[in-house]
Amino acid sequence: MPDQTVLELIEYLEKVNAEVKRIEAEGEAALASSGQDAFRAKLEEKAKLLAGLAENSWELVERVEGELGDEIAQRMERFSMSASTALRIGSVFFMTALLYPEDHKPGDPNDLEAYIGELRGA
Repeated sequence: MPDQTVLELIEYLEKVNAEVKRIEAEGEAALASSGQDAFRAKLEEKAKLLAGLAENSWELVERVEGELGDEIAQRMERFSMSASTALRIGSVFFMTALLYPEDHKPGDPNDLEAYIGELRGA
């Protein structure tokens, strides 16, 4: 069973994931009702949230000791770097694909959900 700090991190990541899903749903609705610019704005909101993941989780991550703490820090940084890159290049496709592997199927967990599952088993 994960220690208390890892459980707190899991709770934080679940909140971030719920926010991502809310933004994605709003983005789909915006695309249907308001067009591409409104959709892009929602994708940028999603990317900004994920770009801040490493910085916003660092206090919890720093409290996780040893190799697990290092692995978590690296994973948070990868999530953030991908999102920062998507924002920098301004690619709607890249922002849409954040957290979703090439072979993702509807109903499958996104990468953040999969990582939360890994942490539960840590």
